[in-house]
Amino acid sequence: MGKNVVIIGGSAGGPSVAAEAKRQDPSLAIKIVEQGEHVSFAA
Repeated sequence: MGKNVVIIGGSAGGPSVAAEAKRQDPSLAIKIVEQGEHVSFAA
């Protein structure tokens, strides 16, 4: 079973970190937590 990663913040930095982490270790389960309605996906 892979590791769980929680990223706080869905502006430009959060999804960028999630993408890089997943490239480094595809077995990671990643969850992004954002206070607002929208999460950036163009990072």
